[in-house]
Amino acid sequence: MEADGGFGIGSSLATPPWAVRLRRANGKIAGSGILLSPDRVLTCAHVVGRDEEVTAEFVGAAGIQVPRVAARVTGGAYRPEKRDADGDPSGDVALLELDRPRPAAEATTLHRVSAPGREVRMYGFPAAYNGGLWLPATIVGGCGRDGQVQLRPPSPAELARPGFSGGGVVDLATDRVIGMVLASAPEEGGGYSFMSPAETVVQHLPEVGEWTVGQTAVDEELRSPETGDDRSLLDEPFAERLARWLRGDARIRGDGAARQVKISLVPDADPARAATLRRAITLADRELRSRVSTGRVSLDAPGTVPAAGGLDLALQVSGRGTDEVAERIARRMGLWQRLDLPVAERIAAARVTITLVVVGVDAAADPASLLDLLALLVARGSRVLLVFRTAGAHFARAREELLLRPAQERRVRLGERLLRITGAPARELDGLMARVHGAEELTDRAVDALIHVMAARAELTGGQGAFAGPPDEAPDLARYERMAARAEQRLPAAVAALRELRFRRDELRGLLGPYRRLHEEGAARGENLEADDLYLTAHRLLYERPCRVPAAEAAVRRFLDLVDRPGQPPPDGTGHPRAAEGPAHVPVADVGDRHEGGTPS
Repeated sequence: MEADGGFGIGSSLATPPWAVRLRRANGKIAGSGILLSPDRVLTCAHVVGRDEEVTAEFVGAAGIQVPRVAARVTGGAYRPEKRDADGDPSGDVALLELDRPRPAAEATTLHRVSAPGREVRMYGFPAAYNGGLWLPATIVGGCGRDGQVQLRPPSPAELARPGFSGGGVVDLATDRVIGMVLASAPEEGGGYSFMSPAETVVQHLPEVGEWTVGQTAVDEELRSPETGDDRSLLDEPFAERLARWLRGDARIRGDGAARQVKISLVPDADPARAATLRRAITLADRELRSRVSTGRVSLDAPGTVPAAGGLDLALQVSGRGTDEVAERIARRMGLWQRLDLPVAERIAAARVTITLVVVGVDAAADPASLLDLLALLVARGSRVLLVFRTAGAHFARAREELLLRPAQERRVRLGERLLRITGAPARELDGLMARVHGAEELTDRAVDALIHVMAARAELTGGQGAFAGPPDEAPDLARYERMAARAEQRLPAAVAALRELRFRRDELRGLLGPYRRLHEEGAARGENLEADDLYLTAHRLLYERPCRVPAAEAAVRRFLDLVDRPGQPPPDGTGHPRAAEGPAHVPVADVGDRHEGGTPS
């Protein structure tokens, strides 16, 4: 076993020795498990009954024969899944005891590490691959209130299936087991798998902490006391703002997006605000958010309670040096490769992001260099809550560099983007809509998106509405950026459809003339009022603005069908009578071969 807690699998495709296949008395595979010690196996509660005896099989053990050992739930280490009034699940963990111990070298440990965005692979024993199977996935975010996380497979074929429940989830970057597979959602539910990270497992089964390593997410000074002595010290408005940010939720502001950076003041002389901050941090941590801690706030306003997993790391940095803080962050992010490089370089090169709370920024040993480090994390996509004691120079710098300036630059980029959309693409759409008609669904969607973009641009350029205040106080720009993205998607689709209709209109105009001459050549045989009426109708529809192309095409086809009746000469003037082959074929060229320039009427 590795010193830092984990049985490294490297690039091996073999069955890991810690992977356990659990089989019921009837011989059917019940699920998977993780060997945490010579005589303890972690699995899902739904895999085994509280009093059921199962057989633990060690497929990855050395030798030809698969060792088999009886196992059952140990003591009270059984937390079946429960669902709250909203249907959110929690629990579903169990710890089994083996009748006979296995070699200690086969066991692994759970490892605490930040979860978002990590590439992982899980091991399980589905019936069709009962010798074991690796499946890849990406952690895409938390789900529900229990600290569980969602795993997205590269394809539906790689979704975890029955037999994976209770299996280990291995982080590719660190080769550590960081959680346990819970279950999968059916394809109609999104086609995702789910995992309980190490901290969530320990929350439900504290005894598993004995086999869990890695630094905890929250510094001791930032945890609410278990006695609940500061329960009455609640600044409710501050608690609501903290909960919204930790949830990544900005619905209260009406923009549907969360800010990346939040800056708060918690003066030393404000115990209620300090207690409120500790409470939010404790509830947002997967491991600290126990039934006891949530029970103490059960009577508080729901809007003040963050979801478990709302943060990845909370640091008290008073008196700490920047290098020490950076190393703590790097370890939580799982950046253990290339330890010869400066820690800032490792953080800058990292692909994972975290949600970080930093308390006492202005009391750090070197606040200026600490702000440089935090700015680097923000630039790489991490979310950061900075807590200051006073609104001094460092507070002002953080507000300017991490809130005001980025918000202003983002606002400028948005303005340029909106200007592009309302320029040439909008003018072309308007010109085409004046000429042809027939793609109503696409044009209606494009026009609707364009109207919203034009309104947003008017607000932005006029400094009105959402843009009336300072950039850091205005609603987040994500809603407007999504608005621009919709327009950028819808306008080209509508323009392409209208170009197609314009080309078709011109094609039909080119056909109508020759067929009119053919009709006139045959007019000596007698006047044909029906043909004249069909021609005039088709001509009128083709040359009105906007041309309703589907109606015009139907009218042209009726005229062509009449002229194409057997015995009529072809419209090319050859004089050869046309065979009775039915209505003429009206060719349609490929859109990709069409000339898009010019300004035909």
